[in-house]
Amino acid sequence: MPSDASVPDRITALVESLYRRSPLRRDQVAIPGTATTLEIVRPVDIDALLDQVVDDPEQNLPYWAELWPSGIALATAIAHAPAQVRGLPVLELGSGLGITAAIALAAGADLIATDYAPESLLLTRANCLHHTGREPRTLRINWRDGGESVLAEAPGGFPVVLAADVLYERRDIEPLLALVDRIVAPGGMLWLAEPGRPPAATFLAEASRRGWTASTDRHDGPWPDPGDAGVVVAVHRLRRERSADRS
Repeated sequence: MPSDASVPDRITALVESLYRRSPLRRDQVAIPGTATTLEIVRPVDIDALLDQVVDDPEQNLPYWAELWPSGIALATAIAHAPAQVRGLPVLELGSGLGITAAIALAAGADLIATDYAPESLLLTRANCLHHTGREPRTLRINWRDGGESVLAEAPGGFPVVLAADVLYERRDIEPLLALVDRIVAPGGMLWLAEPGRPPAATFLAEASRRGWTASTDRHDGPWPDPGDAGVVVAVHRLRRERSADRS
């Protein structure tokens, strides 16, 4: 953790390293139901980011660059129950802009943030540093590929895994089920935030069949983008009581 005096310089260095690639803006993001408002640095031109990945065979689109309600809802859930992450090793799948990560760090989590986009990891570190004086450890991974580097960080699994808006398509379901079976510690929890897309319903049904139990809270904002008015995000806390298969 950097000294207080070094934090502004560190933030500046992180942001400038990204600004050379993409113009940035600052948005105010209120965490609903709390007194917390985050100032989030993010790219201005999402279309330019889309152009950069148009030929990507994996179609890893720059979802990370948006202010999604699911990430904010997951941050809200953590803010309302900080003891559930405080002092624990926590893994985040898909760090986005660092909104959930900042709240998890503020709650005292020992956080590793992951994403497939190096730009996401840079902004996650900068936004977390700005709000908490701390940076999470980061790993660049595509969780669809199995997450071997994640397992190396915690061979026995993580007591808490966070994931917001990771189930966009049917192709995401089986890789995520296989991964959480391996990386959530026995008796641990997956916190999954999703806005009601069909793949999430299929994932939850299959997780239940495989022995996971869930409790769910719903969050209705308000969200930063007026276009998201009316979006309701479910935050599921899934626990697997029996030992996960990590063979």
